[in-house]
Amino acid sequence: MTGTQLLERDALGTLEAIAARIRRHVVDMCAGPEGGHLGGGLSCTDVLTALYFSVLDVDPRRPDDPHRDRFLLSKGHAALALYATLAERGFLPVEELTEFGRPGSRLMGHPVRAVPGVELPTGSLGHGLALGCGFALAARHADSPARSFVLLGDGELQEGSVWEAAIAAATLRLDRLVAVVDSNGLQLTGATMDIAPMEPLAERWRSFGWSVREVDGHDPALLAEHLDAAPWEPGKPSVLLARTVKGHGLPFLAGRPASHYVTLSPRNHSRALNALRATEGMG
Repeated sequence: MTGTQLLERDALGTLEAIAARIRRHVVDMCAGPEGGHLGGGLSCTDVLTALYFSVLDVDPRRPDDPHRDRFLLSKGHAALALYATLAERGFLPVEELTEFGRPGSRLMGHPVRAVPGVELPTGSLGHGLALGCGFALAARHADSPARSFVLLGDGELQEGSVWEAAIAAATLRLDRLVAVVDSNGLQLTGATMDIAPMEPLAERWRSFGWSVREVDGHDPALLAEHLDAAPWEPGKPSVLLARTVKGHGLPFLAGRPASHYVTLSPRNHSRALNALRATEGMG
């Protein structure tokens, strides 16, 4: 972690407090007229918090620094969580989050380059890991210490292109590449294990030549500890399986496919905020 990151995080509070604010932003955005991908946004909030406030070498004052770490949100439908994280980190005004999904807003349903801190437009599932390979290989050729991080959904792993990229990364020994799987067990139409089972996921990744760790995906300090230590094995790309809950923090939606895309009514918006306050001590 850089000195700048330490100072900025100390000013903003603990990782848990930052994650709580980001979750509230996600809920607020899903109360807008367009709604949003609430469940997957809440399941990866702690991962994004750990990355942007404890791991990534990025600077909102210099978003195009050639030596920055790269982050790609391969599960691009969780863009609202990324926007909320970037806003809390200082890449864009927090007030702009109210424009999410509105006509003319740059805060679209999937990430776009018009938003500071977004490396590439993503959301066509299965492409992010290959792009991360490209960033990692470019950093190697530039003799740069930068790392590349890619956040994928577990349903996304059903795309064959993910495993083509996994083979390439291991073959090229891209040990500055780190993948994080938001393993919440659900996708749009139901449980991932019922649609296209991927477990045992850790063994699957190891068989492709990756160094693998598993962790509670809702413990941002523990996530940061593992991610900051990558690469875990010289010459091997790293993948962290973050075991999460879709719709985390909202008992009336958590762990349900119905949380995938939600437009919160005023009643449910208030209900959701009350639930977050109760579970996270929000004021």
